[in-house]
Amino acid sequence: MPKPFHYGSDKLTPAIVIALAGGEMRGIIPEDTMQKIIRSRDYVSEIVSRGKTVYGINTGFGILSNTNISAEDTRKLQHKILQSHSVGVGRPISPFLSRIMMITKVHSLAQGYSGIQQETLERICWFIDQDISPVVPEKGSVGASGDLAPLAHLFLPLIGLGEVWVKGKILPTEEVLSQNGLKPLQLGPKEGLALINGTQFILAYAVANLQRMHFCLESADLIGAMSLEALTGTKSPFDERIHNLRPFSGNQLVAQRLRKLLTGSEIMQSHVDCGRVQDPYSLRCMPQVHGASRNAWLHLKELTLIELNSVTDNPLIFSADDTISGGNFHGQPLAIPLDYATIASSEAGNISDRRCYLLLEGKWGLPLLLMKDVGLNSGFMIPQYTTAALVTENKTLCFPASADSIPTSLGQEDHVSMGSISGRKLEMVLENLEYILAIELMTACQAIEFRRPLRSSSILEHAHEFVRQQVSFAKEDRIFADDILKIKYMIESFSFIRETDAFAKSRGIDLNKDFESFSLNN
Repeated sequence: MPKPFHYGSDKLTPAIVIALAGGEMRGIIPEDTMQKIIRSRDYVSEIVSRGKTVYGINTGFGILSNTNISAEDTRKLQHKILQSHSVGVGRPISPFLSRIMMITKVHSLAQGYSGIQQETLERICWFIDQDISPVVPEKGSVGASGDLAPLAHLFLPLIGLGEVWVKGKILPTEEVLSQNGLKPLQLGPKEGLALINGTQFILAYAVANLQRMHFCLESADLIGAMSLEALTGTKSPFDERIHNLRPFSGNQLVAQRLRKLLTGSEIMQSHVDCGRVQDPYSLRCMPQVHGASRNAWLHLKELTLIELNSVTDNPLIFSADDTISGGNFHGQPLAIPLDYATIASSEAGNISDRRCYLLLEGKWGLPLLLMKDVGLNSGFMIPQYTTAALVTENKTLCFPASADSIPTSLGQEDHVSMGSISGRKLEMVLENLEYILAIELMTACQAIEFRRPLRSSSILEHAHEFVRQQVSFAKEDRIFADDILKIKYMIESFSFIRETDAFAKSRGIDLNKDFESFSLNN
């Protein structure tokens, strides 16, 4: 187990969040950070005792901000805000996403500007450490004033309400607390508001899908290289010199990866004088298209890093005499890059489908539909129907949610980000992209065997063999859906890329050398 992460002081990264959420690392609140938290709590207590009017401490919420709340009702107010804002609908998000929400919320609150109680943060950390995740519905946030509904559901268990995931089962919170000898918390002034103001629902989707998109894009390069080999395409468009003349970092990375993936290929060497002048764009322009998606990914990563280490609730407490109501809860800074990443992921599927189509045409020495006996057999014709359907579905999901806004709170909250929808749409597009890439990989593995006895590069042959451990060469039609599911799991579990990268490194090859910014780990 690596050394613990210090909430509120250490720098949080997507890789650390994922390690914390996966139980591979533990988070703690160090003593010096706890002192800042307690000081902030004392400021709130002083505000209440003085009777100074501060939004959310002794006033109503949203349009009710001009409604004063008596000192004796300030605690009841915080209890009621969790109840009233728990209006989420739809299926529950995954326990993994729920854990990310808690982890990122603790880190934000622990920075000492939110007036939260020590006991409240310790209880959230208890849920994280015990792998008990609140049940959070997926729909209902407009992504401004914070992810109000999802965060309200996330923290209902603090006051003994709502439901939680325990070992894959959903149980009433009251039952789980009782089994562990715990009682519901009594929230202090401002605590309920601090808990539900923030962007942690949007942020959880950004973190999880940043990882998922990373592995999809890594897979796209590798699978695209296999398709290129099967189609006897040329590697000359990946020459470093031409990409230095248009030096987008994503393009340069993809070109480098393709060069290294194709080094030592007998197939490539066999057709150097074939007379073919140019390959279709879906082969020739992989650095430009895959690279543009990489650039979008990098933009999302950079902004996610900022958000992970930010304080996003409201109002912020600098002292008992200095509180500021601002808009750090507004989701727009992440909503736009999430929409950008959705388009970028969709395009990765779009070009993958085109390569699937090329592999079926019966050109350049490949049999029509990648089987020798077609007519009786349909060959690999129908899997491409699925990629076509998924690509179109992804295109329909590309309308940017961040381009829309519907006023809420009777006009007080008159511009909202809809970033929660941006995050959920990215997840849907990536799910489809994994299927599209799986079908291309299945098709490319079939096609490359018609180049035997010639061999591809050692890396691509290893990748081919990894697939063949689960899915065999098809001499005749079968239920290809079974094969697609097996290969899709290789992509979504990240095993396809991790296995290939490990093999490459065992041969002294670093596919991403000099492009550390595209790593998940920094």
